[in-house]
Amino acid sequence: MTTPLLKAENLQVAFAGVKAADGVNLEIAEGEFLAIIGPNGSGKTTFLNLCTGYIRPLAGEVFLDGRPITRLAPRTIARQGIARAFQIPQLFTDQRLIDNLMLAVAARRGIWDAFRPLDRRTHRDEAMQLLSMVGLEDVAEQSAATLPEGLRKLADIAIAFALKPRLLLLDEPTSGVSAIERFGLMETLMTALRQARVTALFVEHDMEVVERYADRVVVWDQGRVMADGKPDIVLKDPRVLQNVVGVA
Repeated sequence: MTTPLLKAENLQVAFAGVKAADGVNLEIAEGEFLAIIGPNGSGKTTFLNLCTGYIRPLAGEVFLDGRPITRLAPRTIARQGIARAFQIPQLFTDQRLIDNLMLAVAARRGIWDAFRPLDRRTHRDEAMQLLSMVGLEDVAEQSAATLPEGLRKLADIAIAFALKPRLLLLDEPTSGVSAIERFGLMETLMTALRQARVTALFVEHDMEVVERYADRVVVWDQGRVMADGKPDIVLKDPRVLQNVVGVA
């Protein structure tokens, strides 16, 4: 039996008595593109925080490639292969895009490398490769503040790729992006993931995006997994239509 890339066992966590994870069990296979959907406050982002060490569970374990990571610091988990892109892009907006990427490359290489000159040939070459993966090489010299939201999202994802992850967690990659741009953003993202052979888990509210790009969908409801399966089956489940999609 193949070991899942990520495995969550009986995860439990509560905030002010409200259960954000109530015995969550979930596996992600290497190479899979998994979408998590569910109502606001159902525990989706909490699950990402549990997987990346920003929150520690009251009970349960998270395993990466069969090794427990639940008690590790976020930085250690990132170095072991889990990267994250946030709903709001985490950029130094007063700096050029290339500077943001070179800093990410330097940080991955270690603290001593980060204290040396940032704009070096090795940093710049790798940064440009990462920007090229997401189609941003032409705006490398622009200030991050001047970019539209869709390009900022892609830049944040490129920074996550700088960590050379095996698993990328994405919190609502199309939020704040216009309806016209969302599929272009996702096509670029999926191409980059396949090129880098990175597994991905993405929290998403756009059902068209989920249906088109997810291999599998997990539905969250009140800290529990309500449904788990192929998009064409899960998105027709009456419980999902009523509680998540909003169709009576």
